[in-house]
Amino acid sequence: MQARIVETARGARWLAEGWRLFRAAPLGWLAAVFGYWLLMTLVSLVPFVGVAAAALLVPAFSVGFMALARAAGHRAPLDMALLFDGFRHEPRAQFALGAIYLACLGLLLAASTLADNGALARWMLSGQRPADEVLESEEFMTALAAAGALYLPVMLGFWFAPPLASWHATGATKALFFSFAASMMNWRAFLAYGAVMAVVTVLVPFLIVSAFALAGAAAPPAAALIFPLAIVMLPTLFASFYASYRDVFGYDAAP
Repeated sequence: MQARIVETARGARWLAEGWRLFRAAPLGWLAAVFGYWLLMTLVSLVPFVGVAAAALLVPAFSVGFMALARAAGHRAPLDMALLFDGFRHEPRAQFALGAIYLACLGLLLAASTLADNGALARWMLSGQRPADEVLESEEFMTALAAAGALYLPVMLGFWFAPPLASWHATGATKALFFSFAASMMNWRAFLAYGAVMAVVTVLVPFLIVSAFALAGAAAPPAAALIFPLAIVMLPTLFASFYASYRDVFGYDAAP
């Protein structure tokens, strides 16, 4: 197992590759995404420990989506059982990653409380949206910016870690190190990937609203735009993670 440095243009194509993998089996992808959403929602509703338990399961389910993308790439059926691939291969490492991920989120939210007295943390943990004046305050924006900056190294550490721990048996600590190192080695490709994501998630809705305005029609409600886009974007996004992993580590074993 050795990480490669890929061309910057490859990062720009990861999302397109994710779209191709989604189109290979759209119904299977949608079933998996809705199943994941339902399971995580039910877990999150458990009193006191639900949110923490959901965060604990994120790495294992990440492997499941990688397995689905791998199957789609080989034109194999997208069995829902693949969603639980991370619970079958090196589950102890996945739960260790989940515990580290939970700890990182806890530290991140704790740091954000220094800026906004815990408004962001309470929103994330309880789901209670702060008042509009709080959301528009400078303190809340500072907390949001700080949380985003602190989450970036966490995201890079966990980008490749779940499949490395599950499919290469590296262990949780080594998987995090290899993932962060591989991501930093390919920072140009990740920057291109982020730029494409920004175009798709920000520019596309803006263009749709602008088209309605130019046509003299009232723009649809935000939910009417976000929900259909999310239905397509979520599986495409999950599949693009596998495209990046396959490019950087050159691993594309048959399911």
